Amino acid sequence: MKILVVGGGGREHAIIKSLKKSSKVEKIYATPGNGGIALDAECYPIKATELDKIVEFAKEKQIDYCVVAPDDPLVLGLVDRLEEIGVPCFGPKKCAAILEGSKVFSKNLMKKYGIPTGDSVTFDNAESAIEYLKTTSYPTVIKADGLALGKGVIIAKNFVEAENAVKEIMLDKVFGASGNNILVEEFLTGPEVSVLSFTDGKVVIPMVSSMDHKRALDNDEGLNTGGMGTIAPNPYYTEEVAKECMEKIFLPTIDAMNKEGRTFKGCLYFGLMLTPKGPKVIEYNCRFGDPETQVVLPLLESDLLDIMIATTNGTLNEELVKFSNGSATCVVMASSGYPQKYESGFEIKIGDLEENENVYVAGAKLDGGVLKTSGGRVLGAVATADSLEEAIKNAYKVVEKISFDNAYFRKDIGKKALLATKK
Repeated sequence: MKILVVGGGGREHAIIKSLKKSSKVEKIYATPGNGGIALDAECYPIKATELDKIVEFAKEKQIDYCVVAPDDPLVLGLVDRLEEIGVPCFGPKKCAAILEGSKVFSKNLMKKYGIPTGDSVTFDNAESAIEYLKTTSYPTVIKADGLALGKGVIIAKNFVEAENAVKEIMLDKVFGASGNNILVEEFLTGPEVSVLSFTDGKVVIPMVSSMDHKRALDNDEGLNTGGMGTIAPNPYYTEEVAKECMEKIFLPTIDAMNKEGRTFKGCLYFGLMLTPKGPKVIEYNCRFGDPETQVVLPLLESDLLDIMIATTNGTLNEELVKFSNGSATCVVMASSGYPQKYESGFEIKIGDLEENENVYVAGAKLDGGVLKTSGGRVLGAVATADSLEEAIKNAYKVVEKISFDNAYFRKDIGKKALLATKK
């Protein structure tokens, strides 16, 4: 089969490396891909949001199956467009991708169907929101309604910070039209858990849970980023918690979307907070998370393509999906200064990797056959092992095999998770 993977980050590189293991895969194309992906797939410089060009490309290359990985093209309706020309896809249609595309929609869905989440109020003008913020308790959470590159969520510690956030989102339009509406939401406390799941609109099969590290600096200090590293499985996500999530969150979400005429197929990401009152949904994503995918897929023992096709065809079952009992760790190597200003264009050198080691490239390009940095998050150094402790050690061994100027990474990925396992 000829496969097209839409996207160009570390998540897409992890998906492509996993798909390459399938005996059914004849060739993999990526649009746009990146310098590292180019070593595993044939890349073409078409942006993930250039829907017309992707549709034409799929026709021209006679693509048999397409994996739409990022949120933007899913929310814009790329799956609908490709299926219209007879190309089956992994990923939800536009009407279902709204679950991530609009936080107001997802919050209203949860309220309507009794799915546990934080209390919230929606506003469509800044003045009303600011008046409300004078009466609420702090800290509080302010969210832009639409997609904002993972940066549309602000935790305000006091009224001044909250007022500034509203002005930036609604008046200055730092996230464009995504800030036309906002949510002011209850601040939840507890361990965070990410759970990716496969679904065909009928059954939900959760993947291995994971823990993301969003802050730029050690000890969860510094600015929020797209993710500085991940571990899997998440020790806070016990069998008891998993059972409760399936009963109260996962299946009810799929049922709710079906009742709304928005059947969801593909990868549904549940961002959860394990509060003192039980698990609650912080957010939904309509696709694989990044960098969570980089620790989840290395633990997958089944054929990823078979699973993806089953989600499309409505034939998903538990026998198709098998994960190892091991652990995985991803340490993101970034350009110093990320998520703000950073320099790029430096050569990346990667040593020989063991069977349990992977490097998933995100922000890099090929320049005359030489791999060079071209983004903030450059790559994920990933390793698996029987235990979390070993997986963490192994991932940092992978880091030692990689070098580029201005490299920066957190030294404490997995530290919090390890402490939790020893309680």
